[in-house]
Amino acid sequence: MHLIPTQEEVVALLRETGALRDGHFEYPNGLHSNEYLQVPLALRHYQHQRLLSVGLSRRLRANPEIRAIMPDLSIVVPATGGLPVAYGVCEAVRARLVYWAEREHDDEPMRFRQYVEPQPGEPVVLVDDILRTGSKLAELKRLLEASGAIVVGLAVVIYQPTPSTVNFGSLPLYYLAKLEASYYADSAHCELCKRGEPMEKSWV
Repeated sequence: MHLIPTQEEVVALLRETGALRDGHFEYPNGLHSNEYLQVPLALRHYQHQRLLSVGLSRRLRANPEIRAIMPDLSIVVPATGGLPVAYGVCEAVRARLVYWAEREHDDEPMRFRQYVEPQPGEPVVLVDDILRTGSKLAELKRLLEASGAIVVGLAVVIYQPTPSTVNFGSLPLYYLAKLEASYYADSAHCELCKRGEPMEKSWV
């Protein structure tokens, strides 16, 4: 295994742990896909969590501007699911702290926990296990910037863009592997449905 795991090594790890599966899946947002990916299935294993987090931290260290501010850096995630990666990255780069946003109900905006407030000028890297549509990460970025924090990068284990993935502009994006799945808006447009392939609903 390389110091930074290669695309092939990451994909093999995901398949070995059942985090990446081929088939016919429907995601909660209605999208159909030929791939199921849930990175937390791989993160259940401490050795894999450490390997992926440290690998991602090395991607960040390669940027001299980020490397220079690491002692002042905060790692922020859009939900608790990304915390294993966030804590691993924080430990590896010796960042200042980790915190996350959450919402009580799906129809409510994100917010930070009581007494957790981003500071004006605070440098932040957004971290998560996966970037798919990017909607939660984009909302988190807006929330942080509204408080005066400075988002300096976005780091994810897996980049799996969809047709509706948010464009983060010039914000640096770091990832260990990029997966190109096929996506269909609904069953009427799904080639897998047309071929009659059995479908499995994804919970998340």
